Amino acid sequence: MTSRERVIRALNFSKPDRPPISHAILPSAQYHYGEALAEIIEAVPEDFGWHLLPDLPPDKLPPLYKHGTNIDDFGTVWKVTVEGRCGIPIEVPFADYAGYEDYEWPEFGAGVPQYRLYSGHMSSSSDEYYARGAWITFFEQMQQLRGFEALLIDLMENRPEAYRLRDDLLAFNLRWIDRWLEHEYQGLHFADDWGTQVNLMISPELWRSFFKPAYAEMFGKVKAAGLDVWMHSDGYILEIIPDFIEIGVDVLNCQSFVIGLEHLEEFAGSLCFRTDLDRQRIMPYASPPEVKDHVFETFEALGTSEGGIVACGEISEDVPLENIRAMYAAFLEYRY
Repeated sequence: MTSRERVIRALNFSKPDRPPISHAILPSAQYHYGEALAEIIEAVPEDFGWHLLPDLPPDKLPPLYKHGTNIDDFGTVWKVTVEGRCGIPIEVPFADYAGYEDYEWPEFGAGVPQYRLYSGHMSSSSDEYYARGAWITFFEQMQQLRGFEALLIDLMENRPEAYRLRDDLLAFNLRWIDRWLEHEYQGLHFADDWGTQVNLMISPELWRSFFKPAYAEMFGKVKAAGLDVWMHSDGYILEIIPDFIEIGVDVLNCQSFVIGLEHLEEFAGSLCFRTDLDRQRIMPYASPPEVKDHVFETFEALGTSEGGIVACGEISEDVPLENIRAMYAAFLEYRY
C-alpha cells in the first residue's frame, strides 16, 4: 500500500493497513535537538513526503518564526523571542482604517506558493505520497491586519469596516487558493484558532453569520476542484464542529484534550481526525508508557474500525526525546 493510498483510505474510511503518519515538528524543536531528533524522524515512515527534516536555517525562516522583529508581506510587524516558534504581531497595517483605501494587497510570486514547513504541508515529487498544500488563515489574518482586540470590538459593534475587511480578505484568499489549485495536490490545509481553553472566542451565532459563509466559499472552491479540505483549530471549538462538517471539512485537527474525547466521540466516522495529542501535560511531562497509552486512547475515541485517523502530535522543544520516540512507536503499533 502506497502512502497516498493509505491516506486516502484513512480519510474515506476504507480500511488502511495502519493510520498514516503526519509530522508536526516546530523548527524550534529541530534547532534544540538537532541530529538526535533527526535520527528519530529518519526511522519513521511518514506518509506526506516529509522523509527528513527540512533544511531551513534560521535566516531562511518566515518573519513570524525568525528571531527578532520582522515584517511580513502584509505589512504586519512580528516579535519573535524563540527562534523557530511563532511570535506575536506588535504592529498592524489597520490600527485605524485611515489608510485602508491606499493599502496594496501582497502580490503572488511565480511557482509553487510558499507555505509553513513545520507541519509537513508539502507537495512531494513522488506520486507515492499524498500532497497536502497551503496553510490558509482567515480569522487570524484579519487579526494580523487589524489587531486582535480592535477586530473583536469591530465585530461586537457590527462596524461596516469589518465587513469590508472580511470581503476583501476573502477575495484575496480565493485568488490565493486558485494559485494552489494550479499544482498537483490532493488536499489543501486551512487554519484558524477559534477557541480558548473553555469556549469560543466569539458567540457561535456571530461565527455562523459573519465567518461561516466565507469558509463555505473557500472550502467549496477546493471541493469543486476535487481536493480534500483539511482544517486546524486550537481551543474549545465543540459548538462549531458540526458547521465545519456541513461546509465540507474532511479532516479536522483540533485539541481533543481541551475539548474532551468524550465530546468528540460522536463525530467519529463523520470526518477524519488528524490527531493533536496533549501538548500541555502529556507530551512534555508524562512518562513514555503514559504517552503510548494516550495515543491509543485518542485513536480509539476518534477513529473507527474502518479508519478516520491521521496520526499526528505536535513536537516543540519542551517534549523529551524519549516521549517523541514513544509517540512514533505507538503510531506504528496501532491497528484499526
